[in-house]
Amino acid sequence: MRPSRSSAGLFIFFLALAATRPAGAQTTGTAEGGAFLLLPVGARATALGQAAAAEGSSTEALFWNPAGLASLPRAELALHHYTNFFGNGDAVVVAVPSASLGTFAASVYVVDYGDFENTVGGPGGGPEPVGRFTARNVALAAGYSTDIVAGIGAGLVYKLLQFRIDCTGQCVNVPSQVGTTHAVDLGVQYVLPTAVRIVIGATVRNVGFKLQVNNQAQADPLPTRIQVGVSCGLLRPPPGSDRFDLRLMADVQGVVGRGELAPVTLLGAESGAGDALRLRAGYAFLDSSARGPSIGVGLRFGSLALDLARVFYEAEGLGEKDPMHVSFRVIF
Repeated sequence: MRPSRSSAGLFIFFLALAATRPAGAQTTGTAEGGAFLLLPVGARATALGQAAAAEGSSTEALFWNPAGLASLPRAELALHHYTNFFGNGDAVVVAVPSASLGTFAASVYVVDYGDFENTVGGPGGGPEPVGRFTARNVALAAGYSTDIVAGIGAGLVYKLLQFRIDCTGQCVNVPSQVGTTHAVDLGVQYVLPTAVRIVIGATVRNVGFKLQVNNQAQADPLPTRIQVGVSCGLLRPPPGSDRFDLRLMADVQGVVGRGELAPVTLLGAESGAGDALRLRAGYAFLDSSARGPSIGVGLRFGSLALDLARVFYEAEGLGEKDPMHVSFRVIF
C-alpha cells in the first residue's frame, strides 16, 4: 500500500480524479465518469503509443480490442502494474483459447488512489486524525473472441465498473460511497491476404450506462472511444532466423458523441529478433497534457515473458515522475 496522506481535504481532489476526466485522458470539455478506463493497461501496448487496435496474440487485447484475443496461440496468465502521479494500477488477466470454441478471458483491474487520514480540528486548533479512507476504481471484465471466417476475428467484453470510497473510524466529511455501472467493448480485426502481414482493427470501448456516485443528477457518461488502426509487418524473416523484423502501427481514436472534437493519432513501432527480445517505441498525440513519446522492451524466456514501458509526458506539472508500466506473463 502506498504511504498514507493526511488531510481529508484531499478527498475532493481524488473524488474528482476517480469519477471524472483525468489529466491523461483525451480532453472533451465535459465530465466523464469512469475515466480511469482511458488509462493504458499493459506495457506492450503502452510502449507502442497505445496504437493497439490491430494488435493481438496476448491478454492485453482484453483492454484494447477484444478481437485480438482470437489470435492468442496458448493459454496465458498476465499481471499488469503501473505507477502514475495519482496512484497505482494493477490488473490480473487470464485467457484460454480453444480451437473449436474460441478464446475466453477474464480480468480484475484496480486503480488505487491511496490511503488517507481523515482529520478534524483538534482542541488546540490543529488537525486531529479521527479515521482513514481509501479511494479506488474497480473493473471486473469477461471477454470472448473467435474467428468468424478465415482472416476475420471479432470479440466482446462485458465490464462491471465501480468507484468506491471506504472509510474506517469517524467518517466526518468523508462518507463511504459506491458508484456502480456496466459497459461493453466490441471489436473486429481483419488479416489481409497479402505477402506482407497487414492487420486492420476497429473497436469501440466503454459503451454503457452513466456512472452515478451521489445521485442521478450528478451521473456522468462513460468515456466511450472508437479506435481504428492498422499494423504492418514490413520485414518478416523466415521462421527460426535471427534477423530482425519490423512492424509499424498507426491508429486514429475519436470520442463518441462529441463530433466537434478532432480525432487523435497514435503511432507505434516494434522490432526484434524473434520473441526473445522486442524493442518498442511510440507516440500518443493525445489532446491533453499527457501526450508524448513512449519506449519499451519485451523479454521472453521459454514460457515466461516480461514487458516494460515508460511514458514521457510532453508537458510538465503532471507529477514527480512519468508513468512506468510492467507486465509479467506466463504462457502455458
